[in-house]
Amino acid sequence: MFNSIFSSQGSCLPSFHHFIIISINMFTDEDQVSVNIQSSWRKSQQSSQESRGCQTRTIHSAEAGVQTRSSVVGSTQTELQDHVTTQFLQDPDTVLRLPGLKEFLDQVEGQVIRELVKNSKSHAFDGFQVNWEEHNQMVFCLHQLQHPKALERGLHITSVSWSCTGAVIACAYGRLTEGDWSNDKSYICMWNIDHGGLNPKQADLVIDVPTAVTSLCCHPKHPALMAGGLYTGEVIVWDTSQSTDPVLAQTGMSADSHREPVCQVTWVPLRNKGEFGVLSACSGGRILLWTVNTEQGKCVLKSAFALVQQQILSSSSSSFKGQGTGTVGVTSLDLSPWDPDTFLVGSEGGLLLRCSLSSQTPAAVPSECLSVPLRTPTVFSFRPASGPVHSIHCSPFHRNLFLSAGTDGLAHLHSLLQTNPLRSLRVSDTYVFKVQWSPTRPLLFAAATGQGEVQIFDLSRRSLRPAATIESGGIGHAATCLAFNRQNPGLLAVGKTDGTVGVWKLSTDLTEQMPTENHLLEQIANQVAE
Repeated sequence: MFNSIFSSQGSCLPSFHHFIIISINMFTDEDQVSVNIQSSWRKSQQSSQESRGCQTRTIHSAEAGVQTRSSVVGSTQTELQDHVTTQFLQDPDTVLRLPGLKEFLDQVEGQVIRELVKNSKSHAFDGFQVNWEEHNQMVFCLHQLQHPKALERGLHITSVSWSCTGAVIACAYGRLTEGDWSNDKSYICMWNIDHGGLNPKQADLVIDVPTAVTSLCCHPKHPALMAGGLYTGEVIVWDTSQSTDPVLAQTGMSADSHREPVCQVTWVPLRNKGEFGVLSACSGGRILLWTVNTEQGKCVLKSAFALVQQQILSSSSSSFKGQGTGTVGVTSLDLSPWDPDTFLVGSEGGLLLRCSLSSQTPAAVPSECLSVPLRTPTVFSFRPASGPVHSIHCSPFHRNLFLSAGTDGLAHLHSLLQTNPLRSLRVSDTYVFKVQWSPTRPLLFAAATGQGEVQIFDLSRRSLRPAATIESGGIGHAATCLAFNRQNPGLLAVGKTDGTVGVWKLSTDLTEQMPTENHLLEQIANQVAE
């Protein structure tokens, strides 16, 4: 009975209690004690081993690393404030109590006020604008465009025109030899300047033309349309969106068409809103207005004008007097952007005329089987130049101002209200083939010369020297034409007799309008010519 109880307790109590119980039993039953001691000790040892194994849990480990680095460097410097500054910051009225300051201000007050009043009435710095920005004054060539077949045949660039979007440049080819145009087969080439993969030696579109193209003008509203005049006297309208046959309308060789080379074509707004006609002029003295009939593919004659010598109005100061019954050969023409009824004409003999599309005065020459009556458009005659007038351009910023240039090498600034030019600037020692106002700078214009240079003049400067000169090499090759890009005024296209067209990038000094430019232009327009 005792033994069983001992075993039961020995199986559930810790080993320490075993020894206590055993020591008590040693005085009761010595023989049995040894056995119980051994048995209990083994059980205690086994229990101890088992408890150690059960209490050890699995150890989980993981390794991770991160590295960051940041640095901040800062510095500041302040000067020690002197005693006076410290007092002023604490009490601003302190400065007024400085010894002698009040007496000094009272002494100079009258003189300072007099100088300020004097400066307020001075005009020494009128028109002066502080330029805080550093502008790039360089003019550089972006592209040198050429058509290999035209170069092989020695064709010249006769006309350039930008599309109404400003993305495409159209170039016309012909040949100019000793003042006469040949009738060789030629081309019209077009490049998209905004195209990323532009190839200057491969045009995006090439139109074959049976004869030399003497004039070219892109439509002011439709980017795919352009009108051109040919050496044969024909006028053609092309639609470049039609790849198979781009000819939209043409005059053909009819009784209504020109019989001499066309020197100029331009688009004219008609009375019907949104419609445009084509105004063309030729060296034979005729100026014809065409409407475009796309259904029939024809240019229909709407109005016809002739410059007859005896009907030309000449001023008292003009050395030209209307004599004879012959017509005056036209060399240049431009439509006024302010009045669609007014256009200007330059002639082979140097005449410079103001004309009207609404004139009803019959021309003193036979109509020669024309489908419409022939009228004379002359309204006013300016002082003639000493030679043929190659170019005329009306100012886009003032309704009464225009430029003219020709064989005398001068650029003349005219007013529609005065006979004599307001100013004349020496551009070149040779011919001036083209002159054009800047579309963004009221006082700036460019002129293409027979020496191959393009001179850019700024009338806001006191100097008569050009503000910039474009020289593209090619000694002996004249610059025959140029055109500002109205949508991107920083681009200027220049065509030359070597068959190349340079697209030049203009600096901001040549494109950004100054605040007082319109005022200075108005002052020039109000001048009285000598």
